[in-house]
Amino acid sequence: MKHAKKLLALLLALTMVFSLVACGGSNTSDGNNDAPVVEVENNDDATDAQTGDETEAPVGTDGEAVYVREDDEDIYEEALGEYAELLAAAEDPANSVDERFVLFAKAEAALLDSAVMIPTTTQGGNYAISRVAPRTIPYVQWGNDDDRLHGLVISDEFITKEEREDLMELWRAAMAGEGAYDPAAYLTEKGHTLQNTYTTSFATAPVTLDWLNTSSQSDTEITVNTVDGLVEYNNLNQLTPALAESWDVSDDGLTYTFHIRPGVYWYTSEGTQYAEVTAADFEAGFHHMLDTQAGLEWLIDGVVVGGTDYYAYGGSWDDVGYKAVDTYTLEVTLEQPTSYFLTMLTYSCFLPICQSFYESHGGVYGVAEYAEASADTNTYTFGKSTDVSSQVYNGPFLIQKLQQDSEIYLVKNPNYYKADEVTLDSIRWVYDNGENPTAAYNDTLNGTYAGINLREASGLLAIAKEDGNFDKYGYIVDTTSTSYFGGLNLNRGTFALEGGAVASPQTEQQKIDTHTALNNLNFRKALQFAFDKSTQNAVVNGEELKDTNLRNMYTHPEFVSLSADTTVDGVTFPAGTFYGEIVQHYLDEAGVPINVADGVDGWYNPELAVSYLEQAKEELGDSVTYPINIDVVYYSANDTNTAQANAYKTVIESTLGAENVVVNLLEATTSEDFYACGYRAASGEDGNFDMFYGSGWGPDYGDPSTYLDTFAGEGAGYMTKVIGLF
Repeated sequence: MKHAKKLLALLLALTMVFSLVACGGSNTSDGNNDAPVVEVENNDDATDAQTGDETEAPVGTDGEAVYVREDDEDIYEEALGEYAELLAAAEDPANSVDERFVLFAKAEAALLDSAVMIPTTTQGGNYAISRVAPRTIPYVQWGNDDDRLHGLVISDEFITKEEREDLMELWRAAMAGEGAYDPAAYLTEKGHTLQNTYTTSFATAPVTLDWLNTSSQSDTEITVNTVDGLVEYNNLNQLTPALAESWDVSDDGLTYTFHIRPGVYWYTSEGTQYAEVTAADFEAGFHHMLDTQAGLEWLIDGVVVGGTDYYAYGGSWDDVGYKAVDTYTLEVTLEQPTSYFLTMLTYSCFLPICQSFYESHGGVYGVAEYAEASADTNTYTFGKSTDVSSQVYNGPFLIQKLQQDSEIYLVKNPNYYKADEVTLDSIRWVYDNGENPTAAYNDTLNGTYAGINLREASGLLAIAKEDGNFDKYGYIVDTTSTSYFGGLNLNRGTFALEGGAVASPQTEQQKIDTHTALNNLNFRKALQFAFDKSTQNAVVNGEELKDTNLRNMYTHPEFVSLSADTTVDGVTFPAGTFYGEIVQHYLDEAGVPINVADGVDGWYNPELAVSYLEQAKEELGDSVTYPINIDVVYYSANDTNTAQANAYKTVIESTLGAENVVVNLLEATTSEDFYACGYRAASGEDGNFDMFYGSGWGPDYGDPSTYLDTFAGEGAGYMTKVIGLF
């Protein structure tokens, strides 16, 4: 069984884009200042009365029915059992790469048809103004490389629409092999003066400087700028050598031998040379990552020999296929040929640590040994976020300041082995919870920030149109491979936070009714097909762009494509067919009316929603009393999130009828309470919501499994917590 504890990504569609994404897709390439805002007993013997069977529900001392959670595995099997079977079939190692893609698409069609989740949007697609030249950071759909900022090209002036179009034409030509992409030369020729400092904002500071002991993008988006791995994508989406100056692959595809670049060193936060980077540092990093079990370890299941057995079942490290052969040689042995293995190496779980520094700060190896040692904070002092000197760095920047509610400051590492390619002298993150978008806009105009998103709900789009900045500089931000979605809580276990905040108004009987309804497929479909995503998105991006960043499937529809004609289930899909087209085929074949293309409201169908509701009511009979209550949590201090919540309530109640479904908007008055209800809920049982539409996932590597495994069963898939399970 896989073990996954990845953090979710929230979409609070704020004045500045919220980017707590655990696995890539931070969308910083355009330099937009993106500051975010942002007890029920678990009884495995719960009766079946809540799903409409005749067994009586538990009762309290007053004789009234009492809500009790049911068994997670039973509910998963009912809702996603078919999906789990198709997912396992896709991951059969006997499949070719192309067959694997087709079978994953078939599984994804089943996931969508289950209606436990509804894809909503991706990042970007909104208006913005910026001083940052486009595509000047790694251009890639997965991993952490798109958080690497060392190549940003920043002007002292906003880049005009015409200049941006010219730059994009130059970039596209370079992608086609027609010349180099040199935005610095272009902007200089146009009279711009380039800047060497980049300032943006944050709302959630890193809780650790140990990049291998976290699965949170809010941690790694900072630290990834201070450490290099084996390989790295450039801004033309080309995988290039980093600390592995070259590598060899055995004929059977099972052994990768990486030749580590000599003469690269670790440095303290003050720039003092500490030790040379060696292959042992990569082995130590991988070993430590598996020991921490912080939510990244499951990525290597079925990939690296012995890895799963080591971290999950007490196997020996000697049997793990990740070893330093000598000072500059790292050998990785795979369980089976893995076509996407090199793409995985840009994710943070494959980064090195300085072995000698780690050990000198109390670091030990072994799952149990690490757990014991790290519990003693007096002796284990590695990677503490309160002390920038508790880590050493081999990358382009050094962390010199990290104040949780104030400022994060990085300076260029003058001894970095590619220092001549680093365009910035410093990077600065300023704390901003997103509650004053107008102030952020003014700070952008005066040069504090390099750019800002112009959203309808924040009022900034109207301001920029009035002052003329939109006409001169406005552009549409790139969309990304990160997919946000709404999850329905199939097995709710929390109805108020500790202390009573964000409490549900539901009675015990209403809790039972909601649970029963949400475990009916047709009722779920009624909710999901009644969700007018365009209307909700319009309050964020404005009527003009209400569809631009809409997404209708979990995996990016053009994430992968077939390399050859591929026949599965008697159907031949031509070479070049995109993954989304295959998902669409299986949905169409099953008669599921979803359009998976980006940029359209591909689920919304009010007539069909009402039809599904009528079917659900017939199936549920008198086992529930209407209206069914659906709790949605919102952060009231943020105008955008408040507008989104109200839009959701309006579209659901107007489509299905308030006599059938009532949406309760639960006010969270602090961002901490809002996060606790969903983003930072430790498990499915801890989620305090019935519908949560702000979760998201960015891919870790170049294979659809990077998305789909997050809904695997038995607690293996981390995103199951957003549907109330595991």
